[in-house]
Amino acid sequence: MPTRSTDPLANRGYLAALTSTLFLATTAIFIRYLTLNYQLPALILTFWRELFVACFLLIFFLVFKPALLRGARPHLSYLAAYGVVLAMFNGFWALSVAFNGAAVATVLVYSSAAFTAVLGWLILKEELGLAKVIAVILSLVGCALVANVLDPKLLALNAGGLLIGVFAGLAYAVYSLMGRSASQRGLNPWTTLFFIFGIASLFLLITNLVFGRFLPGGAAQPRDLFWLGNSLAGWGVLLTLAAVPTLLGFGLYNVSLKHLPSSVANLIMTSEPVFTAAIAYFMFGEMLTPIQIAGSALILAGVVLIRLTGK
Repeated sequence: MPTRSTDPLANRGYLAALTSTLFLATTAIFIRYLTLNYQLPALILTFWRELFVACFLLIFFLVFKPALLRGARPHLSYLAAYGVVLAMFNGFWALSVAFNGAAVATVLVYSSAAFTAVLGWLILKEELGLAKVIAVILSLVGCALVANVLDPKLLALNAGGLLIGVFAGLAYAVYSLMGRSASQRGLNPWTTLFFIFGIASLFLLITNLVFGRFLPGGAAQPRDLFWLGNSLAGWGVLLTLAAVPTLLGFGLYNVSLKHLPSSVANLIMTSEPVFTAAIAYFMFGEMLTPIQIAGSALILAGVVLIRLTGK
């Protein structure tokens, strides 16, 4: 009789992917906590998050892997553009969490899968088959339901916030496409991560100082950058946001890719909104309406369809 055996490396990959998803699901929770309890403006929060991540990576490279700091010079202009896109995505993302709540913001950002399929077709000339078209339609209908389009009064109450959430999804789609290009250039993913987070922090610093008083969630004056003042607890939460959801989330995801096909790892990541919604319910009392739950299910169905048909 044949005996059933398990692959320990595959098991390690599944564990890494699930743990990564759980960590990444707390990103919106940390942002929501800071915006609710400290009224920390979203663009100031995003600046510090990008800066702390870049500093953590720089320290790690200098101590353990200095070679990873080299080799990026020929790609600096590309990395600069990539960093600006990252800054825009994280800025819209933080604003979306502030306006929409952690659960809705996380669902809306998953509309990026549909945007990525369309942009990949338009820009990279990737195939846009029937399955992807259906996935795009599911995602658009799902976004409409999450936005309460069936109830014009509810839609009008937060139209701006919901539009920001969709912009976050679009920015994430562009970020994903640039990530593909970065890997094709032969750049180490951790080197790329360091440079784009460093450039994003510089871009957000300039944005806050020059345009902050005109932008929602920006620094009305330079001293607002130190909004948290001497609150050690607030700075601790902000540091944890950079270290755990971002670095550990990305790091464990990279570990999972060593042991699992990317399609499997990506499908596991699709459970992120479920984790976020559950945590947001217990921490902040956030509840999705039945219509929003149905819309969320359509968006995630579209994501799964795209992932299942991807090569």
